[in-house]
This record gives sequence, C-alpha cells and structure tokens, in this order.
Amino acid sequence: MEEIVLGIGITALAGALATVAGAAEDTESDIGSQGDPNSQVQLAPQMGYIHRIFNKAVSGEPPAYGLWCAIGAGVAWAFLQLNYNPALAIILGSIVAVFVQGIYCTSGYLGRTASLAKFKQPVYIDILKSLTSVTMAHAFVAIFCTTAVCYLMSAALHHPFALPLLGLIWGIALGAAGSASGNPFYGKERQYQNQKFGAGVPISASGNIVRYAEAGQRSSLDNGWFTTKFAGPASGICFGLIVFLELWRTVLFEKALAGWGAVIAGIVLILVFTFIDRWIEVWGRKTYGPYTEPEETSS
Repeated sequence: MEEIVLGIGITALAGALATVAGAAEDTESDIGSQGDPNSQVQLAPQMGYIHRIFNKAVSGEPPAYGLWCAIGAGVAWAFLQLNYNPALAIILGSIVAVFVQGIYCTSGYLGRTASLAKFKQPVYIDILKSLTSVTMAHAFVAIFCTTAVCYLMSAALHHPFALPLLGLIWGIALGAAGSASGNPFYGKERQYQNQKFGAGVPISASGNIVRYAEAGQRSSLDNGWFTTKFAGPASGICFGLIVFLELWRTVLFEKALAGWGAVIAGIVLILVFTFIDRWIEVWGRKTYGPYTEPEETSS
C-alpha cells in the first residue's frame, strides 16, 4: 500500500512538472517560430512581406526537444555517476542542453535569413540578441522539468530505461504535445488575425502574416505575450495529462495480470479519449458548420 501511495505522489509531481514543461516548450517554440506555422513565416519574404519574426527553426519540435532533453538527461546521468546531488546534476545537464539549443537558434536564424537575402529580408541584430536569450530561458525550464520527470521515473519508480533514453523519449513527446496543441493558436489565431475568424487562410493570403503590432513592427516577443496566455497552458495541460495518465496506469495496474493490466488500462484510455475527441468534433461541425459570409441586412 505504501508503495502505491508513493507512486501516486510521484505521478502527481511528475504531472505538475510536465505541465510546466509543456507551457514553456510551446512558448519557446512560438517565440522562435519553430512550429508548423513556421512555413508561413519562411514564405512571407518570398511574397514580398518583410518581417521581424525570429525564424530559428532547423527541425520540427519533436526531434529538436528529443535532442535537447536527451543531452540534458545524458549530462545529468554522467554527473550522477560522479555522485553529484541529483538537483545539481539536472541543473547542470539542462544548462549544457540550453547552450546547444542557443547555438541551434543562432545558426537557424542566420541561416534561414541568409537564404532569403534575394528577397530583401534583412538580418535584425537586435532580434537575434534579444530573442535568443528569451528562447533559451524558456527552453531551460522545459528541459529541466522534463529531465526531472525522467529522473523521478528512473530513481523513484525504477523504470528499466536509462536516463538518457528516457530523456529522448519524453523530449519527443514534449515537442509533439506542443506542436499538436499550441501551434494552432500561434498559426491561425496570431499570425492571421487579419483574416475573418473561421474563414481559414486562402491561397492568396499565403505569407501575408500580421507584421505590425499596436505600435511599430511586431516581433516574436509580441507573439510570446499572446501565446503564453492560450497556447502555453493548452500545451502544458496536454503534456501534463500524458505524463500523469501514463504513470498513473503503470503504478496502479503494473502488477495486475503479469503486467498486462497496465497495457489494458492504456488501451481503454486511448479508446475513451478517441470517443471524446470524435464526439467533440462532430458536435462542433454540426453546431457551427462551415464558414459562411454574413448576410447583408437590407435597409
């Protein structure tokens, strides 16, 4: 009984850390324009729309965070083998991973902007200086929390996988959660605020992202203020639930049916969420239907 109670406590703590990691990951991605909507940022100069968005993407979020979290967890594991304090080891591992992330950010921004030189897209040094540090700060929070989750799974729940492998797996899951849950807010809700809500983005509007803020040109930091309120919490809840439900079913059902109890519980959870998602989609389509132009009232 005590083992189950401890496992539930670890599960709750890991879920809370994952929630923070998901929110930080999506905010970092949106400020750096690394998510799926990044293609429109890349396309904008080619369509004649010069912008000040920090376009740093060198890969999708899942492989990027798989790399960074694997580095953080790997370095932390190395320090743990030297009998370092676990908290200090995780912090040092996260710092090393963040420096790698900063290098990728710098090379990604400069490289992508250089490829757009023929379209007159300049390199803004102030954007590079100010936003690289901002993305690194958010990435540190995401990597630290994810590495801490991996350590809890390894040390407290005795997961058979090595710490670096757990970092790789959960880093990929973290990036996937942010990409699936947070990017729609950054893409359609923020980049295309000049389009009518629900109208979608017509081909003629490709690359015509919103480039001006309330005062002056918009930068990625302005996008961060918006996505922190909506996309970040959505991604955090998504990743937090993934971690919590994954560990919860393992803790409670791992010893049932020689381990098959946890597998069955996982399948049941997938079926339940699939049914809920389908019901919400059908309800939304029936309730709101396709976008239609508002009818003009006759005078």
